[in-house]
Amino acid sequence: MSTTPSQSTAEYDMLLDLVQNRRSIRKLKSDPVPADYITKILDVGRSAMSGGNAQPWEFIVVTDAAMKKELLRTYNEVDIDFTYWMEQQRVPELRHPSFQISHEEAVIRARTAKGWSEAPFLIVLLGDGRRQWATVQSAHTYGVHQSHLTDGLANAAMLMHLAGAALGLGSQHVTIQIDAPFKRLLNVPDPLKLVLIMPFGYPEFEPYPGSRRPLDAMVHHEHYEMDKFISNKDIIAYLNELRGKTVPIYRQGYTGTDGLKEGDKS
Repeated sequence: MSTTPSQSTAEYDMLLDLVQNRRSIRKLKSDPVPADYITKILDVGRSAMSGGNAQPWEFIVVTDAAMKKELLRTYNEVDIDFTYWMEQQRVPELRHPSFQISHEEAVIRARTAKGWSEAPFLIVLLGDGRRQWATVQSAHTYGVHQSHLTDGLANAAMLMHLAGAALGLGSQHVTIQIDAPFKRLLNVPDPLKLVLIMPFGYPEFEPYPGSRRPLDAMVHHEHYEMDKFISNKDIIAYLNELRGKTVPIYRQGYTGTDGLKEGDKS
């Protein structure tokens, strides 16, 4: 069934509004969510594109309170600790906003923060690299975790984030770097990769507006326009500017406050 140009424009405007206003929410209410919302989100995720239509994703829905707490504990003790010490290789002001804190503060946060364990449900995204045998051989790398696996799973995850936003839910993208302990907890078979955990729930607060680079700064016509290329030195200046914008947003995300420390307020 064909659509008119005006209908197509209206649908595009709806999509653009959804994409531009979706935010990663790090403080979610524990309020229950209608059960059919979970099915709706999963149904959108399974419709994602993948190499050779391999559909390499599988999903574990976690609603059990004890399991959610155990997953968060494992995340704090394994992934967060690994990432924290990796971030120490940067100068403090360029570290990721989540890690511009002391190790003592990080330990306290890990021990006391309830975080996404209070979200009404989690979706754990798994990837079966063997299904990627469906795609072209040039897309393969060594082992069962093929290069297209990451692409396909990212497609599914983004669609689920958007589906949640369309239903009025907030969500978070919790990337898993070291998946072995999580796989043991959830009884995931060895050939599968546990890629990320997606908490969903109603937002605890109204998030800050997002910011994006101007479109004309990243679009080139017919060839790469060298006047838009930035040097390594300029990249560092860009990171400094970016951190100034994102650190308050991350503070708001973890605390639900306005994102500013007392010393930041004028």
